[in-house]
Formats: sequence, structure tokens, C-alpha cells
Amino acid sequence: MTTKPKAKKFRVRKEPVSGADAPAKPVDAAPQASAVRPDPAPRPEAKPKEPPARSGRVDSAAQVAGETDIEAIRREGLTGRQLRMARRVAQKNGLAPTSDFDAVRLLRARGIDPFQRASTLELVVAEPDGKAKPAADPAAQTARSEAKVHLPQTVAVEKKPQLPSTETVSPAERRAAEIMQIQKDLSSRRRKKMLLLLTRLAFFVGLPTLIAGYYFYFVATPMYSTKSEFLILKAENSGGAVGSLFSGTQFATNQDAIAVQSYLTSKDAMLRLDQDVGFKAHYTQEFIDPIQRLPDTPSNEEAYKLYKQNIEIGYDPTEGVIRMEIMAADAETAAEFSRALIGYAEDRVDALSLRKRSNAVKDAEEGLIDADNARREAQEKLVRLQQDGNILDPQGRIAALRTQINTYELQLQEKRLQLQALLDNARPNRAKVEGAQGDVRRLEALLVELNSQMTSATSGEDSLAEKAVQIQLAEADLATRDLMLQTALERLEQARRDADTQARYLTTSVEPVASEDPSYPRKFENTILAFLIFAGAYLMVSLTASILREQVTS
Repeated sequence: MTTKPKAKKFRVRKEPVSGADAPAKPVDAAPQASAVRPDPAPRPEAKPKEPPARSGRVDSAAQVAGETDIEAIRREGLTGRQLRMARRVAQKNGLAPTSDFDAVRLLRARGIDPFQRASTLELVVAEPDGKAKPAADPAAQTARSEAKVHLPQTVAVEKKPQLPSTETVSPAERRAAEIMQIQKDLSSRRRKKMLLLLTRLAFFVGLPTLIAGYYFYFVATPMYSTKSEFLILKAENSGGAVGSLFSGTQFATNQDAIAVQSYLTSKDAMLRLDQDVGFKAHYTQEFIDPIQRLPDTPSNEEAYKLYKQNIEIGYDPTEGVIRMEIMAADAETAAEFSRALIGYAEDRVDALSLRKRSNAVKDAEEGLIDADNARREAQEKLVRLQQDGNILDPQGRIAALRTQINTYELQLQEKRLQLQALLDNARPNRAKVEGAQGDVRRLEALLVELNSQMTSATSGEDSLAEKAVQIQLAEADLATRDLMLQTALERLEQARRDADTQARYLTTSVEPVASEDPSYPRKFENTILAFLIFAGAYLMVSLTASILREQVTS
């Protein structure tokens, strides 16, 4: 709020002026000024008194009248701006005022209002090129101002006076009046801005909210929701403490539950639901409002978009429960949709665990068959080796030959000792010597034969030693195959037990039941939500516009 500067008061020095030094001014200027300038109150006419005789210089009547008018102008409380404007107007009209108040007096004496808009605009004259310059010809300006001088005329009381009031008003009262006018302007501006704000709010927030409320209350088709809950369980495993640590918790079936949740919200589940129950046919009925209704021949993408809007599936990892809510225009249809989706979820759970279980058991059975065939081949090889040499135990045969050779060598040594004892006699018995020599020859021949058999049994490809080595390798291979066959049997049994423990079961804790009252739309809540959304959008747009406007204007 700006306030006008206070009026500057000038002190006029009164000096005696002779008639020759008085300013060049027509004698009748004072009467014209008194005719044009309205006095605040008629002065009582004093009886003319003859001034006492004084010695020296005596003021003229025109000078005294001028000083009286200046004193009256001072009491008007004019501002400094008005006084400066009056001096410029006086200089423009070719006057030579001694002060700002004298300029006001001289202008009023000529019938010119120094505070009129026309007088102010005449201070600047436009050049042909558009630039402004001050008036340069005082005589022409004086002629124009004199041409515009109006004679005193009667002014209607009800009309606003054109000249400034000469009533004595204090600067404080004038300032208070100006402040009151500024406050009224501010109040008027505030009321206008408030009215514009209310209009914008009504158009951008109130009207859309009313439209949304009308839709929710009178147009939207009631939707029935069916809620159900189910969870996925794992078979108990009694094989070990570590293996069954998480078997009874929700962490054992966390991945399966997430997979089932993703499947129920997929397009595959929607297509299967449409094929089995008729999802598209239900939402293309005529009684459903246009916003929630599908076209007559909807595409899979349009149906899937509506499917995601009308189904809500949530998984709670802390409890392992899957909560499902499905909406439809009919209560029984919603319950049927829910039961069908639960069946799809159960099939999906079985399909997820069936492949894992079947693969493990199948691999174990194939390993058992391979181990059995390998054991059979090893046993057949051992039997063939034993049949080819007609010897079931080569090691035993070699041990028997060694025993025989040792025995015969001992006998041979005894016979040689007996023969030597007979030969040591001077006249040995010829029959005994020959008998002993025959025994020695026979034992030596037998040992030669046994040694030849032993040599053939321990060297060569067809020796008993080679056959014994082959039979030992075959027996070791057979033992290994027996161990592998036993391991394959144990693996098969373990795979079957694991397959039983890998089985998943879907248990429905809350069965879907058809509701009697519609659950959607929630009229009041949706209307309030629409109001908040529109109000927030309007607030964001208005703040953005205000910031941009401030940045542009700064």
C-alpha cells in the first residue's frame, strides 16, 4: 500500500514591494481567481478601514490579496506531488511563480486547474516519430490555455466538482480515507479472486465428482463377490529330522503357492475359464453398464483386461494361505467362477509335483535295470571261464600239484638215502639195490610229469594261473555288480519314498459361497475417492502453473 507524500509547506518572505516592482499581472486577476476558486466558506465582509499612515514603502492591494490566497492554499493540505505538478503547469503556461503555492494561485487566477488530467497530459507533446518531447513554444501554449479558459458558471450541486476542493482537510484524515479506499480495493480484489477460485473448483473438481457419484449411485451395475481361501500342503516326511525340518511349514510350499497365484492371474486360466464356464458370455450381457460390459465379440486381450480387474488373488507368506476374490454380475456365477478356479489350481499343483516325482522314480528304475543286466553279464562270464577249463577252482588244482610234488620229492629223497645205504655195504644185496633204484627212477619220472603239469598250469595263455586270474577278476566284477545292484535297489526305494513326500495337496479352507447382497460398487467410498483424485490433480496443476508463471515473470 502506497501513501502519498505529505505536502511541503513553503515559507514566503514578505517584503515591501513597490508598485513598480510588483509582478506584471492584470489588476482584475484577483477577482477572476475569487470567481473561479470556490472558497470553503464565505468570509464576512469587513468594513473598510483606513490604514494608519505609515512611513516608508506600502504594499499594494494586489500583493496583499496574493498573500491571502497563498495562505488559503497552504491550508488546503496539498501534497508535494501536486505542488510540483502545479509549478510545471505554470512554467508551461509562461508564468513566473515565486513558489509552488504561488503557482497554484496564478493558475487558478487564469482559470486553469493544475490537477486536471488534461493539464497534466499537455506537459508532454508527441513527436511524429513517436517520441515525446516537452512543449517548446510558451506563447502558443499560453494561447491554447487561454483558449481553454472557461468563464465562471453555475455548477450543479449533485454533480462532482471538477476543481479540487479547497476545504480544509487534515493530512491524517486524507491518508485514512486513502487507506480505506485501498482496503476496499483489496477486499474487492480478494472477493473477485475467491469467486474465480470457487468457479474453477466447481468446474474442475465439483462437476467431475458429481458425474462420478451419479455413475456409482445410478448407472453402475451391482457386482457380487465370492471369497475363498486355500493352501498348499506337503506330505509329511518321517525319514529324517533334517529333511522334515520345514516340511510342515509354509516355506516348504512357498514356490508352489507363488506359481499357482501366477497361473490363476494368467491368460491361460482366463481362456480355460471361458471355455468351461463362459466368462466372455457373462460379461457381454445387456444389463451390465457400458463401462464394465465387454463388446459383443471381445478379443482375448479385452477379456483378459476385464478378468484382471474382477479377480483379486493374494498370497500371505507368513501363513501360507492364498486368498481369492472374484466378482461377477450374478452371485451364483461368481461362486461358479471361484470353484472352477480352485479346480484349476489343484490341477496345477498336481502337475507341478507329478513331473518331479515321476522323473525321480523313472531314473531309479532305469538304474536298477542297468545294474541287474551288468551283474547278469558278470556272472555269465565267470561261469564260462569255469566251464572252458573244466576246473571250477584253478587255485585249488595248483595247490594240489604243489602238495603232490612236495610229497614225491620227500619220498624220492628217502629212496635215494636207502639206495645209498645199500650201496655202502661191501657186499650189498643185489635185489634190494635194484628195487631201491627202481623206486628212485619211478619217483623221478613222476616228479618230472608233475613239474611239467605245474609248468603248464602257471605259464602260458591257457595255464591254470591265467585262468585263475581271469576267474578272480570275474568274481571281483560279479561282487561289484552285486553291490551296484543293491545300491540301485536302495535308490529305487528312496526315490519312491521321496516321490511320496514330494506330493502336494491343495486344501480349501474357505469354500466359495454365493453372496446375497452386492459388494461393488462402494458408492460413497468411490465418490470420496474420486473427489480426492480430482482435487489432487487440480492442486498439482495449479501449483505447477503458479510456479511456471512466477518463473516467467521473475
